[in-house]
Amino acid sequence: MAHWRAVTMIAWYDARAFGSQQQAFEHHENVSVLYKEGLDASNPKVQVEAIEGGALQKLLVILATEQPLTVKKKVLFALCSLLRHFPYAQQQFLKLGGLQVLRSLVQEKGTEVLAVRVVTLLYDLVTEKMFAEEEAELTQETSPAKLQQYRQVHLLPGLREQGWCEITAHLLALPEHDAREKVLQTLGALLATCRDHYHKDPQLSRMLASLQAEYQALATLELQGGEDEGYFRELLGSINSLLKELR
Repeated sequence: MAHWRAVTMIAWYDARAFGSQQQAFEHHENVSVLYKEGLDASNPKVQVEAIEGGALQKLLVILATEQPLTVKKKVLFALCSLLRHFPYAQQQFLKLGGLQVLRSLVQEKGTEVLAVRVVTLLYDLVTEKMFAEEEAELTQETSPAKLQQYRQVHLLPGLREQGWCEITAHLLALPEHDAREKVLQTLGALLATCRDHYHKDPQLSRMLASLQAEYQALATLELQGGEDEGYFRELLGSINSLLKELR
């Protein structure tokens, strides 16, 4: 069954299957279901077979080419499902230029919703590797083979080289509170790698100062409403922590 799912999923991504945009949409609708059901931590065999069958390359090609936003959302979901908790896939993603593909994706006009999902994915991958290495050091429960795989995922240097320090910082301009929260989390996770870039970025300093004033006002309103530990107070804390680190 696992083999059938992997082979079926790979076949769905055959380039010859693409015709009209409607066909592409239906195509990805079905593939997203396959990923949701089959490509998770409980199906490592499916994940490996999918990678070896070329699924990752095909996902990246679709994200790199002109497709409807609805299609790209589903393909990005599939990519996230494939990469999380699967260091071998993360290694291949970096080798195939995945960071460049995602960089181009978030810089396209009208793809703000995808940018937030991409930033969330990067945050998850950075912290996943960090926690795996910390857990191995403290508890020795992570298998040596998997730990070695994580150590071969050179994500942070790749993010720095591909300009993600600047890209992530500039995404703070997004207007939604939830989007800003995710960007702030990612800025914090990248702090050790991107500190010098952050220091040299006057736009980031101005944006953080502006957000600090905005969320100070909102946190005050929360406090007046009886919320001692409200959502805006948490966001303000994240901003204050970043500003303190960058002094």
